[in-house]
Amino acid sequence: MSKIYMEKLFQIFDQKNKVKSLVTHTQTHTHTHTHIRLHLPLQFHPIQMLSVKRHPFLLSLQKLLLGRGERRVFALMESTTNTMVNGSDLDNNNAAGGGGVVDVYGEDFATEDQLITPWTVSVASGYTLLRDPRHNKGLAFTENERDAHYLRGLLPPALMNQELQEKRLMHNLRQYKVPLQRYVAMMDLQERNERLFYKLLIDNVEELLPVVYTPTVGEACQKYGSIFRRPQGLYISLKEKGKILEVLKNWPERNIQVIVVTDGERILGLGDLGCQGMGIPVGKLSLYTALGGLRPSACLPITIDVGTNNEQLLNDEFYIGLRQKRATGQEYAELLQEFMTAVKQNYGEKVLIQFEDFANHNAFELLSKYSSSHLVFNDDIQGTASVVLAGILSALKLVGGTLADQTFLFLGAGEAGTGIAELIALEMSKQTKAPIEEARKKIWLVDSKGLIVSSRKESLQHFKKPWAHEHAPIKSLLDAVKAIKPTMLMGTSGVGKTFTKEVVEAMASFNEKPVIFALSNPTSQSECTAEEAYTWSKGQAIFASGSPFDPVEYNGKVFVPGQGNNAYIFPGLGLGLIISGAIRVRDEMLLAASEALAAQVTQEHFDKGLIYPPFTNIRKISAHIAAKVAAKAYDLGLASRLPRPKDLVSYAESCMYSPMYRSYR
Repeated sequence: MSKIYMEKLFQIFDQKNKVKSLVTHTQTHTHTHTHIRLHLPLQFHPIQMLSVKRHPFLLSLQKLLLGRGERRVFALMESTTNTMVNGSDLDNNNAAGGGGVVDVYGEDFATEDQLITPWTVSVASGYTLLRDPRHNKGLAFTENERDAHYLRGLLPPALMNQELQEKRLMHNLRQYKVPLQRYVAMMDLQERNERLFYKLLIDNVEELLPVVYTPTVGEACQKYGSIFRRPQGLYISLKEKGKILEVLKNWPERNIQVIVVTDGERILGLGDLGCQGMGIPVGKLSLYTALGGLRPSACLPITIDVGTNNEQLLNDEFYIGLRQKRATGQEYAELLQEFMTAVKQNYGEKVLIQFEDFANHNAFELLSKYSSSHLVFNDDIQGTASVVLAGILSALKLVGGTLADQTFLFLGAGEAGTGIAELIALEMSKQTKAPIEEARKKIWLVDSKGLIVSSRKESLQHFKKPWAHEHAPIKSLLDAVKAIKPTMLMGTSGVGKTFTKEVVEAMASFNEKPVIFALSNPTSQSECTAEEAYTWSKGQAIFASGSPFDPVEYNGKVFVPGQGNNAYIFPGLGLGLIISGAIRVRDEMLLAASEALAAQVTQEHFDKGLIYPPFTNIRKISAHIAAKVAAKAYDLGLASRLPRPKDLVSYAESCMYSPMYRSYR
């Protein structure tokens, strides 16, 4: 094809599609490379971009040139961030490409047996295709695909479908006896073959959830510098102050819908891990995709590195973060303000920002400061509260009585403890129609100085003051249990072995079925084990924990402990916010999520002593949670996705990302 003839074709193409094309050619000793750069108008919607990018003319030209020996055809769309943000709404129910993200790549418009083009910024082929985790299929590439994409000789001759690949990988993973080795293997797979990673995680969620998230992710964060292979997500440090918007633009994806961000100061119950806390956002977002169905390309993990006060890390030659003490005060606040402003400017008002593992003083302040101007959510405060409330509502079916009949005692008055307490009070107030101040009187908290009482009010942090009730000072948890006589004991202290035998026996002495939740993560920080709770209570306890415990046999009966894992809530909550186009998170949405999760516990589960449904049905659970959250967003007038879908559960399911391989042209 002559260059002059091609230029005339593109003149016609440009006029019809209102774009400007720049065609260049480079010659090597074996091939001609044709580069096509498309300059798109600012007002173009992503669907318009897609129609241009997948225009029959371009696809036919690509096929023709490849047939004539021209090795690659590049079609790079140029636009501004503002274009992608303004175009991130869903135009219709059928346009939802998994997780409510516009299907820019055309992958989810195709069914699993239809052909798609493996676009990156180019048509990926050959060795490049094998190194692209989004499109790589390993030995699952068909004979035709191997011919069309120059894969001959780059792969062994055997063909292996996705199911067989999954079987082989699970066999290999089970050979590892050390959980951290499994974690590293899973992260390597994610960087190599994205769809196979998520298929593995979805199909084996109960086995692999403890590997990619708590408790193994805690150890991974502690050793992140040593096991570091290649960067995941964005690292924003004090060095980038004044340039955060530029840093965000370095990320290759523009249709970001969920950001999980941490500053690494309070990673699980392990303390300040600085920059190495990146394992938490990476792990959380893999669950957003696997459990909630959001597209991987719509998720962005971010670590804000302001230093660390962990001397061990500062002296570690393999530490990957800033080697300085933590910035605080105005310097810290200004960096976070710049970050929040840049995120909104770059990705729009409807991007969900999840704060993760910030220290108490910053967590409450950030949530309070930005909840009225951004779509923000703190999983440690709100997610934990929602999943625990769901467990409590389920436990009432076994205990009997109403929520208002219960008395609660918390060990731990930080983000998780006060967040759970407040959501319980809100639900109690909703059920009884009583003021929330009355509901709070049924809830008591113990911190490091003892029972929180009114005589301590002057010295308390602001988030503890609503829980300072009239009572004589009490120093120990055991004395508080004996004095308050709670029906439900909640552990959010981050300190292991604090629910002692005496404490559990006391709970069992005045409760026929004491509810004991040991919620601190990881497993080593749990207030007590499942075996201890069941044994010391003589099988009376209704037990749940934050990290998983194996079933316990006591007195000839098998007890299956519940796991109050935030992974029950945040994936479905996030999906619900996205499919509704919500612009703010409200407490009513958290209550709706709790009630939706509790409703998924069936009588069959109760008969087994379960207060949470099995994780094997987590995608169905997430769809129901998403539907309730979306419905509440519409009811509150906070949803921008109009018109409202008629069947929100079906719509949520239709928006979920599928990890099945696609067939390539």
